[in-house]
Amino acid sequence: MKKEQLRLSCRGCVHFFITYDPHRPWGCRNFGFKGKNLPAATVYESTGMQCAYFEQNPSFRRAQSQKNSGQNRSGRNGRLDMKG
Repeated sequence: MKKEQLRLSCRGCVHFFITYDPHRPWGCRNFGFKGKNLPAATVYESTGMQCAYFEQNPSFRRAQSQKNSGQNRSGRNGRLDMKG
């Protein structure tokens, strides 16, 4: 597998969560563990394969499309009008 095809990020996955534990800050609901590294990196180190359970979070996809279109959730473009 080519390096550019390898996905070692859990960003945008429905199973990914952030904990309040400073020693184990990231977790995976599907595998049921928390750890120091991103769960996708832990899965790759353990099995040599990328995570097969990655599912795109619908809210993350919506936020990315709004970010690319230049709008935030309130519909504003994030620019400050200095004209008064």
